[in-house]
Order: sequence, then C-alpha cells, then structure tokens
Amino acid sequence: MSGQNNLPHRGAALACLIGAGLLLSGCAKKTEGEAAEAPTPVTVETAVRGAIDHVISGDAVLYPINQANVTSKISAPIKRVLVNRGDHVTAGKLLLELEGTDLAAAAEESKQQYETAQATYQTITGATVVDDRTRSEADVKSAEQALDASKRVYDNRVVLQKEGALAAKLVDDARVAMVQAQSAYDTTKRHLEGLNRVSQQQVIRSAQAQMSAAKAHYETAAAQVVYTEIRSPINGIVADRPLYPGEMPASGAPLLTIVDIHQIVARANLPVKEVASIKVGVPARIKGPDGDIPGKVTVVSPAVDPNTTTVEVWVQADNPGEKLKPGGTVRVSIIAETIQNTIVVPATALLNADDGGQKVDRKSTRLNSSHLGIS
Repeated sequence: MSGQNNLPHRGAALACLIGAGLLLSGCAKKTEGEAAEAPTPVTVETAVRGAIDHVISGDAVLYPINQANVTSKISAPIKRVLVNRGDHVTAGKLLLELEGTDLAAAAEESKQQYETAQATYQTITGATVVDDRTRSEADVKSAEQALDASKRVYDNRVVLQKEGALAAKLVDDARVAMVQAQSAYDTTKRHLEGLNRVSQQQVIRSAQAQMSAAKAHYETAAAQVVYTEIRSPINGIVADRPLYPGEMPASGAPLLTIVDIHQIVARANLPVKEVASIKVGVPARIKGPDGDIPGKVTVVSPAVDPNTTTVEVWVQADNPGEKLKPGGTVRVSIIAETIQNTIVVPATALLNADDGGQKVDRKSTRLNSSHLGIS
C-alpha cells in the first residue's frame, strides 16, 4: 500500500524535472537567437558633391635629366685622370689629359710659319708695291717730258722747213722721235695703271692667301693641343670612368660618362586609350622606395609602340638630395583631368575589391541619402 501511495508523488517530481529541462532548453535557444540578432555597428559618413581627379598610373623607369658620354677628338694615350666615379663636376672642369708632346711641337712649328707669312704680307703691302708704283710714276713723268721735248723739236723743224732753212729729212727724223716718245709715254702710263689696277691687288691677294693658309694650319695644330684636355660639357656626376692612365682609348669610345640627376625623368609606357586624355604640363607624382615627389608631364610620344601598343610618357620632377637613381623602377600617377560636380565618397568608405579596384564598404559605412538628393 505504501508503494502504491508513493506513485503520485514520483509522477509529480518527474513532471517537474521535464518542465525544468524544457525551460532551460528554451532559455538556451532564446540566448542563441538573441546573439545571432545582435545589431551591426554603423558609422554614418556624408557623401558630398565636389571635384574628383582622374588619375592614370603605371610603372616607369628613371632616367637622368641630362647625360653626356665624353669622347676624344684625337687618338692619344691617357696621360692622367683627375676624377673618379661618383665625383660631382661642373661644366668646363678638366676631367683628364691625353699625351700631346708631339702635337705641341707641331703647333709651335705652324706658329713660326704663320709669323713668317705675316711678315711677308706686311713687306709686300708696305714696301714692294709702293716702290714699284713710285718708279712707274717717275717713268711716266720722264716719258711725258721726253714727249713734250720731241714735240717742240718737231714743231720748230716744221717752221724752219717752211722758211726753207731746214731739210725735209730732219723734219722726218723729228717726227719719228716724237712718235717714239709718244709710244714710250703710253707704255709707262699703261704700266702705272696696271700697277694701280692689277699688280697691287694680285700681289696682295697672293700674300694674303699664303698668310691665311699658314694661320689656318697653325689654328688646327693649336686645336689639336687643346683637344688633349678633356673637360666636362655639363654639370653632373661621373657615372662611369672605364679607363686609366697609359691606356689608349678605342676610336669613338666614351672616356667618361656624366649624368645630371638634379632632376629626374620617369618614362612610362601607358595604354593608348588612357594616354588620349594626358596633356603635356599636367601634374603628376613619382612614387618610389625613397618617397613621393611631385612632377609634371613633359613628353607624350606621338607614336605608338607596335609591339606593346603603348605610348611613352615622360614625367619630370626635381630630385632633392639626388635620392632617385637612373635605372630604378618607380610608379607614376598622372592627373589626366579633374571631373567637377560629382559625388565624393569618403576615403574611409572604400575597400579594395577582388578585381583590383575599389568598392564601398556597406557594413561599416552608410551614405546619408539626404545629401545625395535622393529619398
């Protein structure tokens, strides 16, 4: 009886346990549901209207703003080298010297020949021509006097013949003498005129030509001596110095290479469709391991590379501290154009997309639609 009386109590306890389990299970499910439905944090940023730069980027290779491969105009061994690689030089600075002893001797010989030709020219122009002219003038004057005398003799004999006091033969002799005197006068006069017109000019020209030829020969020899001194044609840095004293440079081979990198040029090959909007003078930036410097576009090639179907664009910029080195690879960003009155999304709302572009992060940022003119 007692066991039967306890059955109701056991059933009640079991019901309580089942109810408690269900209650706990419901609480657990409710807790999980509440956790799944927790609110997402949202940062509200305002998108406004403004200007956006259309930026075109690409990889580029650096080049110096100026470069000079210094060569020699003569063939001679190197006597001494006055600079080393990495030295800063200025335009006109002596870089190295070539052997030129034989050239100096040849220049001195040419100088002496030139001075001799000068002396000859001065002698001809200052003495010989003047003396010839003086003698010719004296001859003309003497011939003129002789002609006058022969004319007077002839006239007197003609008068005496008419009076019957003189034979006709003497008159004829006087006429012959007068004709001869006239001929001598004409000859000396033409000679003087020839000296004034022809002889003086020809002699002077000949002497002047000889002097000019000697001068040219001397200047050529002197220039050969000057060519033994190799000087820098530009301001810059010695980038290469492959030769040493005693070596004979190959014909046409550079003795030194000078580069000017106080400014740098980044040359990029960009797609044709992007280059169409790039103009010379637009701003740009050069980004490399040593920083980010401003520049501008200086060259947009008018031709397309048929192998790559790209166009070469040059971006020039100052190179403070000469940190950027020729041959290095950098990234150029060119502002091709500025688009006005467009929606400007805050930078904090942008994420890198899988395709390499950018997208708006909708989870962390909401755009205030009232500022966009939409409902």
